[in-house]
Amino acid sequence: MEYVSPEGLRLDGRRPMEMRQIRAEIGAVSKADGSAIFEMGNTKVIAAVYGPREVQNKSQQINSHALVRCEYSMANFSTGDRMRKSKGDRRSTEISLVIRQTMEACIMTHLLPRSQIDIYVQVLQADGGTRSACINAATLALADAGIPMRDLVTSCSAGYLNSTPLLDLNYVEDSAGGPDVTLGILPKLDKVTLLQMDSKLPIDILENVMQLAIEGCKAIANYIREILLENTKQLEYRRGV
Repeated sequence: MEYVSPEGLRLDGRRPMEMRQIRAEIGAVSKADGSAIFEMGNTKVIAAVYGPREVQNKSQQINSHALVRCEYSMANFSTGDRMRKSKGDRRSTEISLVIRQTMEACIMTHLLPRSQIDIYVQVLQADGGTRSACINAATLALADAGIPMRDLVTSCSAGYLNSTPLLDLNYVEDSAGGPDVTLGILPKLDKVTLLQMDSKLPIDILENVMQLAIEGCKAIANYIREILLENTKQLEYRRGV
């Protein structure tokens, strides 16, 4: 199947180095300490953060830093098929772990000893790049909750199809079986917090695909900063500052 036309357009009309439209909204869950909705094209994710709060299970309490917990799930209506996914399936457990480890790299847990931070992420609509969208939603929700962070952590994917590096894969491109990389970075600190790759790539092509994903992560970081700044201005306006 041809994923890039001779004119250089992908199936959804984008250029190879073009991202899908991104949209975010803060404060989607009123009962949570912080929450956000993040959309990448047709992929839509909601994240809610509770904490820092008292550790519920005292045997898990850590005296030197905060305990970070993460739970990832997919809504039964999020994909086209009608298969019911069990709550504790292996994929959900693995992605929960990936998100938790990625978030732990940016949260300043040492400032919040003997406390617990819970991150809940749910995919409402899936069209490729769900892992990245979850991380971006969780970052916004953590910022909304006022959790101290070293830097924003942002994530984006890139792949290699029809001998062309492609940025921000949708479901059809993701399912094509070509190599793809999911990357998470701390943009200001210039550090990688997540790198997942599901097949081999020659080193020179990998560098191009990685660079493409980094550019995507930086673009998302700029957008998230704009959203947070706009949200701060709205809060100041409401308080009459």
